[in-house]
Amino acid sequence: GFGSGEHLVHHAKQNPDIGFIGCEPFINGIAALCRDIKSEGIRNIRIFGDDARLFLPQLKSESLGRAFVLNSDPWPKKRHAKRRFIQQETLDEFHRLLKPNAEFRLSSDHPVLIAWQLEQVLKHGRYHWLAEKADDWRNRPADFPETRYQKKGLREGRDTAFLNFIKQEKNP
Repeated sequence: GFGSGEHLVHHAKQNPDIGFIGCEPFINGIAALCRDIKSEGIRNIRIFGDDARLFLPQLKSESLGRAFVLNSDPWPKKRHAKRRFIQQETLDEFHRLLKPNAEFRLSSDHPVLIAWQLEQVLKHGRYHWLAEKADDWRNRPADFPETRYQKKGLREGRDTAFLNFIKQEKNP
């Protein structure tokens, strides 16, 4: 889900010639984004009002220039790990959808989820992690707006980690 859509609105405004698709199963998030789309006059966002896993198979291969999975539900209990959005199957689907060398970004302020996501992506083997030093995953990318979720996490003593990858065609 896109939460209330701040990240999506930011990128849509910065890139008016690029189309954006946001997936969100909760009506309050959709309503907040629709309000901002109308008030900002944004014309390059489309909304899928459900779980992204239902939408992704409908897209053409290599049709996405970038993909973001931001602050997804951590499902922190070990027995619930199978419910996390980032799984080998979703990584396969994103790999199919991303154009060659397209960027795939993940973020979270939940340390268990960040470790899980990094482990899953590295295990998948078809994405190159762009981090060369700790600051590369500790610091928010320049084009990444600070969202209310990140601010809330900081107030509660949780830093957000930013995992940035590039799609690779073959296993290294």
